[in-house]
Amino acid sequence: MTAFTHVPRRSLHRRLALVGAVAAGGLLLAGCGGNDDMKGMGHASAKESAPSGATAGSAADTFNDADVRFAQLMIPHHEQALAMAALADDRASDARITRLAGQIEKAQDPEIATLKSWLKGWGKPERPSSGGMDGMEGMEHGSGGKGDMGGMMSKEDMRKLEAAKGPAFDRAFASMMIDHHQGAIAMAKDEKRNGRNAKAKKLADDVVKSQSTEVATLRTLLDRL
Repeated sequence: MTAFTHVPRRSLHRRLALVGAVAAGGLLLAGCGGNDDMKGMGHASAKESAPSGATAGSAADTFNDADVRFAQLMIPHHEQALAMAALADDRASDARITRLAGQIEKAQDPEIATLKSWLKGWGKPERPSSGGMDGMEGMEHGSGGKGDMGGMMSKEDMRKLEAAKGPAFDRAFASMMIDHHQGAIAMAKDEKRNGRNAKAKKLADDVVKSQSTEVATLRTLLDRL
């Protein structure tokens, strides 16, 4: 006959409570481990789903070589337009030329700052690796080739414009600025076709629209000067 050891009821309750607590703790730890695994899976899937070519954590920040070239070449192109416009203050005789020069300054100066900020954010220099303006002298007046700085005035062109005054300046300014704007429009259209950055493409679209309007105005003025 088997002998049974008498276990006090209070002690039995304690043991059952302890076993229950251990089991609950194990389930809690298992649950935490599962959450960590799920978090890890979430991070992995987020990385896998990130768009290829993203450069700064957002699709809006993506860019390609066409965007960089557009910004690098449009900066000196705009800078020359500002230099031409600045000459109108004490040389132009037609108030319409003076107003248009002021309009060019008001539009293009902020655009230069914007283009420089983009290049800085992209980690790119403000000038192409071939050099600054001196390294771009071949991209001068009337070149107009795809993607280059078409419409840039040569040093001789700028000297002639500086030397002109009155009606002679008005005619020279209008003629040169038409060519200069057409070069910028060609560059902007190239960016619209080949660029990737949404903000750069939007600025390019603005350049096409605003400078096409100014070209029409300049042609009208040139016929009347």
